[in-house]
Amino acid sequence: MEKFSLDAIARDHARRAAGAPGGRSAQTVYGGHEHALRQTVVALTAGSSMSEHENPGEATVQVLHGRVRLVTGGVTWEGRSGDLLVVPDARHALEAVEDSAVLLTVSKA
Repeated sequence: MEKFSLDAIARDHARRAAGAPGGRSAQTVYGGHEHALRQTVVALTAGSSMSEHENPGEATVQVLHGRVRLVTGGVTWEGRSGDLLVVPDARHALEAVEDSAVLLTVSKA
């Protein structure tokens, strides 16, 4: 059994993102290439983003703190602390409206 403090991981990566040129920092907390399920804490500074990319499988974004925007085509969803966004099966981007941390969960078939 393993236990992780998502709050502590998010705080650590928020500090790292603040010093990173791209304004991002991330750590996979569960899973990886050898698993179908992967969960990653991603910290983004206000105004930074994960540029548009393909959906790697079923995915959700849980906003741990801050405010983000999930954008696909002409549609935008905003998420705030405590919100869970279902990632559409399409090209999409994630933008930080304010300093934010999210838990990205992906399940590859």
